[in-house]
Amino acid sequence: MTSVRRRAGAALAAALGALILAAPSSGAVVPLPSDNTKLRQLTRQLNALDKELGGELEELKDIRRSAQQALQRKKDLAKDLDRSRNVVSRLASSQYMANGIDPSLSVLQAGDPSNLLSGMSLVSHLSSNEANRTNQIQHTLDLQAEAAKEAKASLKKLEKKIQQMESRKADIKRQIERFAPTPLIGAGGMTPRMKTLYQAILDKYRPFPVVGCTRVGDPQDHGSGRACDFMESTAGQMPTAERLQHGDQVAAFAINNASKYGVKYVIWKQRIYDMRSPGWSAMSDRGGITQNHWDHVHISVF
Repeated sequence: MTSVRRRAGAALAAALGALILAAPSSGAVVPLPSDNTKLRQLTRQLNALDKELGGELEELKDIRRSAQQALQRKKDLAKDLDRSRNVVSRLASSQYMANGIDPSLSVLQAGDPSNLLSGMSLVSHLSSNEANRTNQIQHTLDLQAEAAKEAKASLKKLEKKIQQMESRKADIKRQIERFAPTPLIGAGGMTPRMKTLYQAILDKYRPFPVVGCTRVGDPQDHGSGRACDFMESTAGQMPTAERLQHGDQVAAFAINNASKYGVKYVIWKQRIYDMRSPGWSAMSDRGGITQNHWDHVHISVF
């Protein structure tokens, strides 16, 4: 029986040695603080962009979720490795305290050996268990390395996307604004010609704060559905320099495409451009920004 105990102790010692070598320190494998710090930084940038661009960053949010999930997997696997290392440490300590023989083998020192598993079977059983544990730890290490690689790739992809968004922020905002809904007052009663011109201007120059078209009771073109006011500001405020330039473009489009859309005249910035007598003509002061057409481009069609 002494030889059996020696062989069992040697098998267990060999297995324990393999386990210890297969379980490196968590600090060398799991650089969690660095990756988590990066994720928090990128999350702050993403949230700032999302708020500024009106919640249009679903792709970035999805990439962030992937990175977060990979980091969590890496963290969970690190805990599994710590638990396995603790088991290995306890077994190694027990073996050392028992002079190189695992305490579980002490049952071979007393009693009738015929009532126990054969010594060789026990050695084989212990060796097999410890080999399985070694393989399990190695598998966990492989999974952790894969999770770490996936997390880093997701973080890198997220960082690149955020940088691209930051560099194109102004253009993205213009795209979002371009397809934002434009309030329309007086949609009913517009003539087909006015509807066609209204849609062409909206497609090319949206957004507007508001567009006002048919006004029941108006004795002129608004009353007959043959005019629209394309507002560049609201509440009687003078438009910004950018919106004034935008109004110039709208007015120029209507004038340059007058024959195509049947434009009769355009009023803008206290001036009128009548297609029946081409050229801008000054208008008298009517008493206010709106009355003098400084905050909207008025377009009438035949």
